[in-house]
Amino acid sequence: MTKNKRPKMKRPAPVTDLLTALLRGTPAEVRLKEGRIWEVWDEAVGAKIAAHAQPATFREGTLTLHVDSAPWMQQLNYLKKELITKVNEALDQELVKEIQLKVGKVRSTTAKPQQAPKRRKLSEDEQVWIKEQAETVTDPELRAVFENLIRKDKEHRG
Repeated sequence: MTKNKRPKMKRPAPVTDLLTALLRGTPAEVRLKEGRIWEVWDEAVGAKIAAHAQPATFREGTLTLHVDSAPWMQQLNYLKKELITKVNEALDQELVKEIQLKVGKVRSTTAKPQQAPKRRKLSEDEQVWIKEQAETVTDPELRAVFENLIRKDKEHRG
């Protein structure tokens, strides 16, 4: 008796790769490339600058930044060429030709620490019920996943 081997599934392609392929040669392809500015900004310019200046709009080679204060606006005025170079390097192409600065609201770049969700201890009856529900699945691997999902759902509900 031979074991049934399942064919290995290919990993799904990233959505950005699919969109790039789908939109190739269209005006939307250019917009997709321009949208990457927001993705690369924080890493390209560094956390200190990103905490005080964020991309607001991009049109025809001009990137407009919202800056949170006049002192930072003055400082970034001196760094425009360097910022353009860093962003274009991160994009692997020369999209940004000019930077405009405007005082505006800047989103916080500091990640808030995530709290672990509160879990409660399941009763004996709940554990038996979960096992019963999972038994309806014939595949042992899938059954274990299904059982784990039900258990976690129950633990997180009040």
